[in-house]
Amino acid sequence: MNEPKFKRVLLKISGEALAGEQHRGLDFEVIGQVCDVIKKCVELGVQVGVVFGGGNLWRGLKDGGDRMERTRADHMGMLATVINALAVADCLEQRGVEVRVQTAISMEAIAEPYIRGRAIRHLEKGRVVIFGCGTGNPYFSTDTGAVLRAAEIEADAILLAKNIDGVYSADPRKDPEAVKFDQITYDEVLARHLMVMDTTATSLSMDNSIPIVLFALKDPENILRVVMGEQIGTIVKEAF
Repeated sequence: MNEPKFKRVLLKISGEALAGEQHRGLDFEVIGQVCDVIKKCVELGVQVGVVFGGGNLWRGLKDGGDRMERTRADHMGMLATVINALAVADCLEQRGVEVRVQTAISMEAIAEPYIRGRAIRHLEKGRVVIFGCGTGNPYFSTDTGAVLRAAEIEADAILLAKNIDGVYSADPRKDPEAVKFDQITYDEVLARHLMVMDTTATSLSMDNSIPIVLFALKDPENILRVVMGEQIGTIVKEAF
């Protein structure tokens, strides 16, 4: 078998993807498939950090709206990411994969506090590290949290698993003439306002020269394909 293209990755999975077809809550069949692929990556020697969104349970800005104070609504979203992290951690452990959950907000009864050096040691020992609570601050998305953690652990790439199979010139669900890019630069993404991640996350990734590979999670094996260097989805980087 070929060697993996990436030695250390930060895998970002939206909360909605964990909900499967039901669109809310947790679909353990989907989670199990994702965990099976993560296990394969670990067995190949790839160091895997993971960040989950919380949109399957709560989206601060969307669900709180004008009915709640924004900071409190965002804190509820951070808690949602921890629920997802604990669910996936349990599924990984059932498969014999060592895993640690670290959170940006201290909740030591159920997870480790995020400490960069400790996270890197876990990765070097072959443990999957799941990062919860985003950046730990309101007004920042879990995409930004994922890029921040990727920069801190010096990940080779950010694997962005979504419900769409790449970056398009427009929303393909609304525009049948939308064109999919195999590769694109950060500058183009920002200039054309393409929704890879929010602009804060995209700018942070650009500033730290971390390539992003966006692909569909519909087939979880795509995670392994990207790790092995197959052309899946769209790659976003500085220049080609």
